Amino acid sequence: MSVPYTVRIADDPADREACFAVRKEVFVREQGVDEDIEYDAYDAVAVHVLAIREDGTPLGTGRLLHGEAAAAKTGGDVSVGSLGRLAVSREARGLGVGAALVRAVEDAARARGLTAVDLHAQTQALGFYERLGYAAYGAEFQDAGIPHRAMRRAL
Repeated sequence: MSVPYTVRIADDPADREACFAVRKEVFVREQGVDEDIEYDAYDAVAVHVLAIREDGTPLGTGRLLHGEAAAAKTGGDVSVGSLGRLAVSREARGLGVGAALVRAVEDAARARGLTAVDLHAQTQALGFYERLGYAAYGAEFQDAGIPHRAMRRAL
């Protein structure tokens, strides 16, 4: 099944709310992440991307941290961005939405002069990111009670 959708930077408040709604659906409701830790101070400074169906239904989201906001997650290297909060609604999985969102985050990183993108992948999603050119590094760790690995892709 093909669903026409677009991916764009979520600049206006309605787009931001759509991003947060997808995150709530996927992380809070499906995966049981505590809502108190799902939203954080980084949301105010991140570049958010949104995948949205032609009829306005939000399908997925992700965010890019850059500069000082990313440094704590990338080992202090301000030339590396941090991709996070990538979420695709259940109805949109398997349609290429996740890959399109990752590429949109990478484009936003390139536009800001970054040389690489780091992310913390749920271990069950390692293969997805590997297919997009990311390589895992470091030991597995827990985040919100879910096993993760750090990954990086040079741009």
